[in-house]
Amino acid sequence: MLPGCLALTGDSTRSKPVATQKEARSLMSDLSPLAGSIRADQLNGGCFCVGVDQAALAAALDRETDIPGFAGDLAKTHPWLFARSPVFLPAETLGRMMDVVAAAETAVVLPAYREAALAWTPPLARRDPGPLGAFMGYDFHVTPVGPKLIEINTNAGGAFLNAVLARSQQACCAGVVAGFETPGPATFQQHVGEMFRNEWRLQNGKGTPETFAILDDDPLAQALYPEFRLAQTQLRAVGFEALIGDPRDLKLEGDVLTLGGVRVDIVYNRLVDFLLEEPTHAVLRQAYERDLVVVTPNPHIYSRLADKHNLTLLSDPERLCRWGLAANHAAVLAAAVPRTVLVRSKNAAELWADRRNWFFKPVRGHASKAAYRGAKLTRRVWEEIKASAYVAQAYAAPGQRRIQPDEAPVSLKVDVRVYTYGGRILLAAARLYQGQTTNMRTPGGGFAPVLVLPAVVVDTDPCAGAGTSSTGTACHDRW
Repeated sequence: MLPGCLALTGDSTRSKPVATQKEARSLMSDLSPLAGSIRADQLNGGCFCVGVDQAALAAALDRETDIPGFAGDLAKTHPWLFARSPVFLPAETLGRMMDVVAAAETAVVLPAYREAALAWTPPLARRDPGPLGAFMGYDFHVTPVGPKLIEINTNAGGAFLNAVLARSQQACCAGVVAGFETPGPATFQQHVGEMFRNEWRLQNGKGTPETFAILDDDPLAQALYPEFRLAQTQLRAVGFEALIGDPRDLKLEGDVLTLGGVRVDIVYNRLVDFLLEEPTHAVLRQAYERDLVVVTPNPHIYSRLADKHNLTLLSDPERLCRWGLAANHAAVLAAAVPRTVLVRSKNAAELWADRRNWFFKPVRGHASKAAYRGAKLTRRVWEEIKASAYVAQAYAAPGQRRIQPDEAPVSLKVDVRVYTYGGRILLAAARLYQGQTTNMRTPGGGFAPVLVLPAVVVDTDPCAGAGTSSTGTACHDRW
């Protein structure tokens, strides 16, 4: 029995002790299967009549970047950036995802958790300057027993692109998407402006920023450079100046950080050097250390949330309970975070023998680089993993979306990303792909809108749009 670890019963005013991790996980079992899962599975299995309005998407991209021809050029350089089909998600599932976000962000502020998480970080990351981290990304696989949190990202790309994509839908099945609303451009811009202003206030207490620097190494060469252009125009639309730059071009002039001779107040950080350790980022690191600029997301937030070491903590509800996490939050994490362990010499033989049930990730990796499904591992790669810093995560299969890019339908893997700020949702989007990990090279794949199915929908034929006694399988059977 764990002192102070209480499990909620049906009556939230009463409680009982939780003895084991297994018991904590069982607390969520009564919530599966989700009420809308069957309908979502049917639509994801073959609804081809809801898609992206390519003309509307192109017009929106040109308009929101204020660059005529932007969308046409993007289609040539990034042919598989946007999928043409959405992913259907039950409202209940999205609700559970947000429960996971709430539980995780409650856990990471516990003193014992912070001490453990910051123990494997350098001194720079241990200081908390205040910001919460712009555009947090929580990545999920949707499984038959509920959503599984695969990882947390502090520089989650795609939010600006997905905001435009979500508004470019065409549907013949009004009954399917009834009740789903996508924030318009002005609303999204407002949320973005409020988020960054709050980041400034959390570090500086008062005033307002004037100039942003959207920073990445060699930004013109980045796969998501088009998003930097979108971010620039969106920030300008809410009253900020916004520059796109390389951190090598930053200068410290006394107590002022500049880019191209312009003072920088906030850095929207898209670097994958999460701890600012590379020599080319020395000026930014010095400005951050001296509190001369707001950096978001920053090394502290990364170390507390996105370093994959931390999945070993978030997947251990018994330890979280001992540290003071409420049992309802511990139960949510127990059900949603696959067991994760550090790869060490003492468990290497066991992990290799059971490798088909694990997924291996570098502790400070990004963009699925050097991440491997155990079933595909070779001995050579395994030796490299053992010699590096890796975690092993219990394998949770991604969802599936059946699409029809040409004549024959194909099935693509799905992961769902929830973009948040301060625990509140900004946007949900999906990525469709083939292969071991997400990528933007799959024909028919790429970023996909998430259409949330309301808990109660009019019972219509989703392909014909007419009132019938359909169970929602018409699109599924269509091909």
